Amino acid sequence: MAKIILTTDVDHLGGPGDIVEVKDGYARNYLLPRGYAIPSSKGAEKNVRTIRRAQEARRIRDLDHAKELKTQLEGLGHIAVAAKASEGSKKLFGSVTPADIVGAIKAAGGPLLDKRVIHVDGHIKTVGKHAVTARLHPDVKADVKLDVQPTK
Repeated sequence: MAKIILTTDVDHLGGPGDIVEVKDGYARNYLLPRGYAIPSSKGAEKNVRTIRRAQEARRIRDLDHAKELKTQLEGLGHIAVAAKASEGSKKLFGSVTPADIVGAIKAAGGPLLDKRVIHVDGHIKTVGKHAVTARLHPDVKADVKLDVQPTK
């Protein structure tokens, strides 16, 4: 049995910062190569507190906190997201990801969110104005307006 520390949520095993014991092959062949876990050691166990603090900063505590975040998000207006685009065309090289959106929200003075709360219908592959949804709580959804701008 291998003792490991989880860095992300793993179904039927635990969440970030949990110290769990799994079979050697599962840890060696699946969890460690994908970055879902790190080997347990005294130094790594000290890092558990850092992992949990980072997770706590992004976590939405309750319904009132979710409503507060919704008003902050909707008060930001259009959030500028820079993406590489071809010249003379409005098409992007790639697409805008939820991680890009979370970074743009933070840069615009908004709250720090987990990228998993951002829901994009389809892919954002063009320059211009787009709308996405932030699912902050089962009862609270915020509409976020994006302004995708080209960069060279």
